[in-house]
Amino acid sequence: MSIDWTSATAPDLAAFERLADEAFERLPPSFRELARSAVLRIDDFPSEEVCRELEAESEFDLLGLFTGVGLAHAEAVPATGRTPNIVHLYRRPILDYWAEHEETLGAIVAHVLIHEIGHHLGLSDDDIDQIEQDAA
Repeated sequence: MSIDWTSATAPDLAAFERLADEAFERLPPSFRELARSAVLRIDDFPSEEVCRELEAESEFDLLGLFTGVGLAHAEAVPATGRTPNIVHLYRRPILDYWAEHEETLGAIVAHVLIHEIGHHLGLSDDDIDQIEQDAA
């Protein structure tokens, strides 16, 4: 069976958001519940300001980012004037990474999502790795 590639396109922002939402729903329930307060935002690229602050050489260097006050530090920071916690996924860098690796797009999105939510929760890299294994 051949595949008709003539109409194939990369997922746009809306399709990418659906993919990220589906990846989120597949995460372990306890992990998902702790992350419900964070907003999931899909952008094509990180802003120039973010790239500058994180000293990224290119806008393709960042696949995702957590901004806000993580749960581990929430009590130490007054809620007045606090911006919402946001998990950013950057569509174009993720698609670029996908094109260069043998992982599925869904697996990459889930990995970045788990990693950034892990920052929100204040988890260690070992904890994040374990959640990724549980979600697989």
